[in-house]
Amino acid sequence: MLWSDHLARDRRRSVHTVRAYQATAERLTAFLQAHWGERIDRADLARVTASDLRAYLADRREHGLGNASAARELSAVRGFLAWANDRAEQPRMRGPRVKTGVPRPISPAEAVALAEEVADDATEPWIGARDWAVLMLLYGAGLRIGEALTLRGDILPLGETIRVTGKRAKTRIVPLLPQVRAAIEAYIAQTPWPVSRDEPLFRGAKGGPLSPVVIRRAVQAARTRLGLGDRTTPHALRHSFATHLLGRGADLRALQELLGHASLSSTQVYTQVDAGHLMDVYRNAHPRA
Repeated sequence: MLWSDHLARDRRRSVHTVRAYQATAERLTAFLQAHWGERIDRADLARVTASDLRAYLADRREHGLGNASAARELSAVRGFLAWANDRAEQPRMRGPRVKTGVPRPISPAEAVALAEEVADDATEPWIGARDWAVLMLLYGAGLRIGEALTLRGDILPLGETIRVTGKRAKTRIVPLLPQVRAAIEAYIAQTPWPVSRDEPLFRGAKGGPLSPVVIRRAVQAARTRLGLGDRTTPHALRHSFATHLLGRGADLRALQELLGHASLSSTQVYTQVDAGHLMDVYRNAHPRA
């Protein structure tokens, strides 16, 4: 619990990250107790060796852990051990090699068709308007689904921009396209639930905060009906937002600000997606091309 408090309070990690890192710490502690055959406390973690960590990862792999998940697990373990005994020498070991994935965007027509299909399949008109507004925020403003669903009534009345709280409680200003603003206003006009400044803007069918699972399931069903691939998820709409902006000549630094990336390297992955456009720019601009 102290580890979780540290992550949430001092490192400003998200709820999901705290939950995942705490689960890793609990798994490691349970494994070491069985591995060493004795109960351990915080001080005992200072004697964890690279051999112990290799044994732990081997055990996790037997439970189906892949390279990417193993790399994340090892990162969480290192953070936990460093926090438990910051003066102890940390075990050195190389993590598994992870092939960097490239985001797979969908076309503008597919993004709109997906949102329309989700909205049309809703059980009530106001729910359709809600889902349309959420998906338009993902594709039209580049929000993460968690960012969209934590918006509160205090963003009203809508202007040309909204303030978004992203990872690690960092805020950024995001422009609103007229179509996105209209989608949100249409939802506000139809929702049967009161809109309060301190309450979530998007509500579930029974009036509680809207769960991201609801949106993910609706997108999954819609993509099947449309014949779109398994990679067509709510987050793919954010990828599409970034890729399409870059394809129209957006500056990489400006795109970083719009997406809320802490590091430019996170944004640079989209240059791999749009390599064809970059080659066209090169050919048109370079005197020797």
